[in-house]
Amino acid sequence: MKAKTLKLGILLFSFLFILSCSSGDDTPETDQTNQPDPDVIDNPDQGIDAFIWGGMNAAYLYKANVSNLANDKFATDQELFEFLSDFSSPEETFQGLRSNRKITAGGRLVDEDQFSFIVDDYVALEQSFSGVSKSNGMDYSFAQYPDGSRNIYGFIRYVLPGTDAEAKGLKRGDVFNTVNGVQITFDNYRSVFSGETHTIGLAVLTNASVNSNGESVSLTEVEYTENPILVAKTIDYSGIKIGYIMYNSFVGDFDVQLNDAFGQLKAEGATELILDLRYNGGGLVRTAIDMASMITGQFNGEIFLKELWNADLQAQFSSGAEGEEALINRFRNKIHTGAPINSLNLPKLHVLTSGNTASASELIINGLKPYIEVIQIGTTTVGKYQASVTLYDSEGFGRTGANPDHTYAIQPLVFKSANANDVTDYAGGLFPDVDFSESPTDMGVLGEESDPFLKTALDYIAGIATATTGTRNKSAATEIINWDRKSALPTYQRMYKGNSEIVKLKLNQRLLDQ
Repeated sequence: MKAKTLKLGILLFSFLFILSCSSGDDTPETDQTNQPDPDVIDNPDQGIDAFIWGGMNAAYLYKANVSNLANDKFATDQELFEFLSDFSSPEETFQGLRSNRKITAGGRLVDEDQFSFIVDDYVALEQSFSGVSKSNGMDYSFAQYPDGSRNIYGFIRYVLPGTDAEAKGLKRGDVFNTVNGVQITFDNYRSVFSGETHTIGLAVLTNASVNSNGESVSLTEVEYTENPILVAKTIDYSGIKIGYIMYNSFVGDFDVQLNDAFGQLKAEGATELILDLRYNGGGLVRTAIDMASMITGQFNGEIFLKELWNADLQAQFSSGAEGEEALINRFRNKIHTGAPINSLNLPKLHVLTSGNTASASELIINGLKPYIEVIQIGTTTVGKYQASVTLYDSEGFGRTGANPDHTYAIQPLVFKSANANDVTDYAGGLFPDVDFSESPTDMGVLGEESDPFLKTALDYIAGIATATTGTRNKSAATEIINWDRKSALPTYQRMYKGNSEIVKLKLNQRLLDQ
């Protein structure tokens, strides 16, 4: 197999890789001057390893904390390849080049990098970015049995329209404790839904027990494109028109629909907004900027997000023609299609959050705080403030020209986000102003007052509840595990610059003559 070796030494060169959510144009440049020369590598994995090292050396946010990524680490190609030969697989190579530094988050030590990853099928990754995945239509999470045993039960958070789960009559709040006749436990809950066909055993949940009701439902997964806007409506509550949007992922393919949903709220005269991000693990940065502009509108052109890259790239960006502006993302008045943004011009936002709320969802909260009042209702968020990009095995790490002999790609963290007041590094998560924990024993209907989570927000807006009201719905049955249907997806709790726009990077690349 032919692959490109990574040449060493110091050389400035321009290369293109596909990102999204930047203010750059969409037209790739074709100048390939000063690109590394191709070479032949006998071991296919060695070529993939060289690509992985090159991508991490070029763009990895925590490059400075990985000594083997230093520009002067290897004096010759041979030294580099001897180092790479110690790894048994591309996955092991990638893991070996990630930062293993620990940081303090929420009073405990965690990995500095919890979110960079590698895939062996970038086609599936790209589909996931577009909201496409295998699904039976049942979005679920897990919780521990009330008796404190190692047994676990699942509960349905919502059912997707037009799916097998909907056809079989499943609904929000339904509980199951077995899959294919096997009891769900702490030992198997991450893998119990492997495969495409499953039979779940339904159960009855009380504050004290979980008991099978003798019924079961067989479900089949198919490829499904999920609209992240599950509910969008205006609620007339205590004489106040309150907009409500349940938004479950920042997917760029649905930006038009998101803008239309805000247009609907505007037309209906909404003067308050509840943005429900309790199940939203993040997604596309561009969409987050657009949403922030839809919520407001009065800050067009102001700073929403600052990008903080590794030292090499930070210097390269800052010294370019745009200077520091190349690192700034601003509120805007048009979505990527050119359509005007439907802005609500609100001075205040109410956001529903949980331990599943991450990345681009947190970006909304942090990015808006310098400008408007943001009231967070729920529990503490994940604490992810870094964004990643997809790097392919090609001349410029872009999708075009990717090595046809494999479908490996890497998704390293490449920059930290900071708001207009330079607030970043919230690894411990963003803390609620009003505490609320959702309970599987009392789920209600999404978008209706019967949903206790939404009701808490409505009461707060109406002045019935306050920040000192305290957590509702606490019970022995509410020890929810932060693992859900989307946890196995490559985009889970990721904030990324994706594949729809082109950004030019000037990188320091090492080059030695052989």
